[in-house]
Amino acid sequence: MRARIYQPAKTAMSSGQAKTKTWVLEYVNDTGREVDPLMGWTSSADTQAQVKISFESKEAALDYAKDHGIDATVTEPKKRKPVIRQGGYGENFATNRRGVWTH
Repeated sequence: MRARIYQPAKTAMSSGQAKTKTWVLEYVNDTGREVDPLMGWTSSADTQAQVKISFESKEAALDYAKDHGIDATVTEPKKRKPVIRQGGYGENFATNRRGVWTH
């Protein structure tokens, strides 16, 4: 069995970093997906592809994969740089603005 270990990215609907601290072991689908001729649904006979296991650290995920004989590849996360402005969010409402504030 093959799997990949990664740290999930933040969702596009949020600006926070919630649910990005854990590491996930996800099995890779060994068989291709098929389209059901009657309903048109996409399905697969490989049920392991639906399994996602969360871990506190990358080392814990690697230990689990080693103990269970899983061939795992690790994808390192790409960290984003923090966006820190001089005045922060309060700068939008500053009373000592030099110019006229318009949209």
